[in-house]
Amino acid sequence: MAGVFSEIITTGVRSGQIPSRTNDAREWYRNTARDYGNTTGRINERRFVNSDPGRLKVEPRPGNMYMYLYDPKTKDTLPYYDRFPLIFPFRIESDRFWGINFHYLPLPYRAMLMDQLYDTANNRRYDESTKLRINYQILNSASKFRYFKPCVKQYLFSQMQSKFVYIYPSEWDIALFLPLERFSKASKTEVWAQTRKQVMSNGR
Repeated sequence: MAGVFSEIITTGVRSGQIPSRTNDAREWYRNTARDYGNTTGRINERRFVNSDPGRLKVEPRPGNMYMYLYDPKTKDTLPYYDRFPLIFPFRIESDRFWGINFHYLPLPYRAMLMDQLYDTANNRRYDESTKLRINYQILNSASKFRYFKPCVKQYLFSQMQSKFVYIYPSEWDIALFLPLERFSKASKTEVWAQTRKQVMSNGR
């Protein structure tokens, strides 16, 4: 399924849209990814974790974007959960890590949060050297990041069901809008409704 990314990027570059470089380019890739999902229907997430071996990582690094299969240890008591997170990890310990899972945000909120997070990138090359410089303190202290709180999640390494699928910085906006959220115990519409309530509450 890495072909999804290369197909969209190839089309974009031919159209003069260089990934991540301008607001117009970001919007083009996000809308194209959303339309791709609407056209093709459900995308099989397991094809991502079983495809390109070069993307598969055993350990995450803060500030990079990843996808992976996950089975929560406390799933019986959770109101809902995402089985295929899309995250930027920002804190990593020996047995667990914390990250921003964008799937908990409706698409407009994803775009707004990502636009703000681009300001924390360590460079503007948008290659493998690019990463976000974030931690909880930075996110919590800036009102412009108010969309982040509903999607901060903790994950146990012991509950991982696949390796980490690395998403190149040039693909961030595509991954952001592909329909890859896999919620259990609630629909994405229900999850996003709860997110909106939390964001409104945090904004007061």
